[in-house]
Amino acid sequence: MSDNRIPSIEEQDGDGEVRYRMLYESADKVYIRHIRGVYTRIRKYTGLPLLAAYFFIPWFNIEGRQALHFDLPERQFHIFWATFGPQDGFLLAWLLIIAAFGLFAVTTWLGRVWCGFTCPQTVWTMMFIWAERVCEGDRNQRIKLDAAPWSVNKVLRKGGTHAIWVLIAFATALAFVGYFYGIRDLVVDLASFEAHPQAVFWVAFFTFATYFNAGFMREQVCKYMCPYARFQSVMYDRDTLAVYYDAKRGETRGPRKKNMDYRAEGLGDCIDCSWCVQVCPVDIDIRDGMQYECINCGLCVDACNSVMDKMGYERGLIRFTSEDELETGKTNYLRPRLFGYAFVLTAMVALFTHQVVTRSPIEAEVLRDRGARLFREYRGDIQNVYTVKINNMDRDPHEFSIAVEGVAGYDYSLRRPRDIYLEAGEIFAVPIRVSVPKDQLKTAKHNIVIVVQAEDDPELIDRHQTVFIGPKQ
Repeated sequence: MSDNRIPSIEEQDGDGEVRYRMLYESADKVYIRHIRGVYTRIRKYTGLPLLAAYFFIPWFNIEGRQALHFDLPERQFHIFWATFGPQDGFLLAWLLIIAAFGLFAVTTWLGRVWCGFTCPQTVWTMMFIWAERVCEGDRNQRIKLDAAPWSVNKVLRKGGTHAIWVLIAFATALAFVGYFYGIRDLVVDLASFEAHPQAVFWVAFFTFATYFNAGFMREQVCKYMCPYARFQSVMYDRDTLAVYYDAKRGETRGPRKKNMDYRAEGLGDCIDCSWCVQVCPVDIDIRDGMQYECINCGLCVDACNSVMDKMGYERGLIRFTSEDELETGKTNYLRPRLFGYAFVLTAMVALFTHQVVTRSPIEAEVLRDRGARLFREYRGDIQNVYTVKINNMDRDPHEFSIAVEGVAGYDYSLRRPRDIYLEAGEIFAVPIRVSVPKDQLKTAKHNIVIVVQAEDDPELIDRHQTVFIGPKQ
C-alpha cells in the first residue's frame, strides 16, 4: 500500500469497504457561479472603498509630501498629518494588539466576516474571478471552454483573462511599493528605466505573488496557509453568528416540481440543486455542517435565497445564524465574553488615541556623563555634565533652547552651545554643564528637570528628569 494514501471513512462503499484517497492529491479547479444578492452587494460596498483607498491614497499629497509614505532610508513614516520615527515603534505594536483584539471581538460576534468581506486574499480573488467571467463567461461556459480543444477563440479568451490578471497584479504591486518608494517617483523612474534595482525587484515580486495567489492559489490560501482558519474555533461559541444550513427544515433533500406537495413525499425545502456549492469560493458544501474552511462570505446564502424565491419557499434555509438559534430559536447577544472583548478593545483604543493625540513631535533624552567623576568643583560651584539628545520628529526645522528646573532657592546655571538648529527628522546630541553653588547644596543628590523647547513654537516642548549629584554633606 502506498504511503501517500490515507483511509477515508467518509468514502466507504455501501458494503463497508474502506476506500483510499491521495494525501497529496492536487485540488481540482473551482468554478464559481455568479450570483446576485444582499451579501454580494455588501461585499461590493465594503470592498470598493478599501480598493479605492489602497490604490489612490498614495497619489494624494499633504503639505507637499505623499499622504502615506513609509520612508525607510530616512526612518520616517508619514501618515497623513503626522510623522513617526523608529522610537514610535511601540505605537505600531499597540496598534497590532488592538487589531488582534478587534479581530477576536468581531469573530466572537460575527464569525469570519473579515475573511469573507474584507480580507485582501478574498477581495483580490473576487477581482480575478470577475476578469474570468468577463472574458470566459459564467461557470458553465468556463467549464466548457477548459474542456474544449485549443482554438483561436480559446486563446483569445484565456489571453484576455491573464492580461487583466497581470494588469491588476502590476497595479497592486506598483501601489504597494509606492508606499515605500514614493509613487510618483516610482512611476517616473520605471517609465524612464532609472528605477533602483531593488524597486524593480519588489515590483516584479509582488506582481508575481498577486498573480499567483489570486489567480491560482485562491482557496488553497484560505484552507491551508492562513492560520486564522485554524484557531477561529477557539473564539466561536454557540451564539456566534455564522453561515449555517437549517437541516431540520432542509432534510430530506431531493429534486421536485415547483408546485408539488413535497412534504407529502417526505422531502424538505432543499431541492439539492447544489447552487450553494457552485458559488462557494472555498469549494465546500455548507450542508455538511460547520467547517473550518468556511469564510462566511454569504454567497451560499444569496444562492439559496434565489432558489427559494424561484420555488416559492421561505428564505433562510441557509442563513447567518447561531447554533443556539437553530436549536432553541433564540440567540444570546448580551454575553459576558463579547462584553469583555468590547470593554478591553474600547479601553485600548481610547488609550492609543490619547497617546497619539498628546504625542509631542519633540523628544529629548538626557544621559549623565559616564566618566569616573560624578561631579566637578569649579570656582565654588558644583558641576554635572550631561548629554542631551534631541530628536526633531516634526515636519519643520526648529531652533531649540535648553533650560534646567530644580529645587527652589538653588541658582542653577547652564552652559551649552548657543544655537541648536535641527532640520525635520534630525537627531542631535549636545553636551551641557549644569552648575549649582556649593554652599547652596543641602543634599548629596537631588532631582532636576532638563527642558527642551522650540524657540519658534513654545508648544513643542519636552521635559526629562535626571539626577544632580554633589559632595556628601
